[in-house]
Amino acid sequence: MERIVIKFGSATLASTEQIHEIAKKAIVEKDRGFDVVVVTAAMGSTAKEIVKMARQLSDDVSKRELDVLLSTGSQLSSALVAIALQEEGYDAVSLTGWQAGIQTEDMHVNARIDDIDVSRIEEHFAQGQIVIVAGEQGINYSRNITTLGKGGAETTAVAIAAALKAERVDIYTNVDGVYTADPNQVTRAQKLKEISYDEMLELSNLGSKILHPRAVELAKKFQIPVIIRSSEIDTVGTLLKEEVEMEKNLIVRGVAFESDVIRLTVGYDAYSDASLADIFTILAENRINVDIIVQAIIDGLKPTVSFTILKEEFAEALRVLEDSKVSLGFSFADFEIGLAKVSIIGSGMASNPGVAARMFDRLRREGIPVKMVSTSEIKVSVVVPQDEMIRAANALHDEFNLEQALYI
Repeated sequence: MERIVIKFGSATLASTEQIHEIAKKAIVEKDRGFDVVVVTAAMGSTAKEIVKMARQLSDDVSKRELDVLLSTGSQLSSALVAIALQEEGYDAVSLTGWQAGIQTEDMHVNARIDDIDVSRIEEHFAQGQIVIVAGEQGINYSRNITTLGKGGAETTAVAIAAALKAERVDIYTNVDGVYTADPNQVTRAQKLKEISYDEMLELSNLGSKILHPRAVELAKKFQIPVIIRSSEIDTVGTLLKEEVEMEKNLIVRGVAFESDVIRLTVGYDAYSDASLADIFTILAENRINVDIIVQAIIDGLKPTVSFTILKEEFAEALRVLEDSKVSLGFSFADFEIGLAKVSIIGSGMASNPGVAARMFDRLRREGIPVKMVSTSEIKVSVVVPQDEMIRAANALHDEFNLEQALYI
């Protein structure tokens, strides 16, 4: 029998009425003849409330205990979905991450999945049951509960689908698909019928909140089709797959943007003191994500390296740099706030030169300064003043005629 994995996010689990709707969606797939796994995130703002309570008790909460607390949120929602399914007359069982066989590395709060033993899920399938798995969690090699951090539930869903060799993953969210830009900020944004793994990965890394990059990477690695669809309205969503039909031959197929970007600049007295490998190794070891990197070596001036990080990682990045100042050998560090990143993405850019020049020209004509630039085969990102972010996104959406995208 073919399998399907369905994931529901926290916004779709905020009330018992919504949980009843989730149960109905799982039943539809079961009645179609699929073996069904439902993966749940934590209900509504449960996780925030739990963390708030822990912080009130201690300023230095153990990460192990924090994981135990955080894991209860998705366990709660998984049990409630199972109860709703049972009330509808269907045999259903809820499983924690460790019961579902999810093995992670030893790190707490932001663990990675190492392996999934689906034998217990298979046993429940053999009994005709719908299986509901608490997302965002697993167990490490010391037999401690771990949580997966941001994007944990959708990453869990794709990983389970890969282990089960499932037909596809359905991601139910509060949006009805992937758009050429955020429709709340770009008025002429259109929904895409399909999007490639590579394009979705760039969008996810560049500010889109629809699907976490970890989930996209897994889907690409194991070639798992993913449909992103609405939990509120019955409409066709956006299909995520390897190759897509170029919609109206658009070179650029999406605009993404991200606020609260900070530019950190580290300076050295001499080029011989600078080691890019050392500085970015230390940041990586502390799980600090660095994005755009620019090194400046100019005769007569002290060499510098600038890079961007997100606002929430700023304090930790400063701490790491300060603690490692002697070993890294830099003489000063400076930063600039009030920045944002705006990006254009499209597989067609690889074979169409001049896209970046067109982007820069439009921003110049709009009077929007470009402070940093990063490129790949299928994207160009610029750092601009944050108060110009939305205007830049709308201008680029118009420049590349994205309102002409084929949508449903």
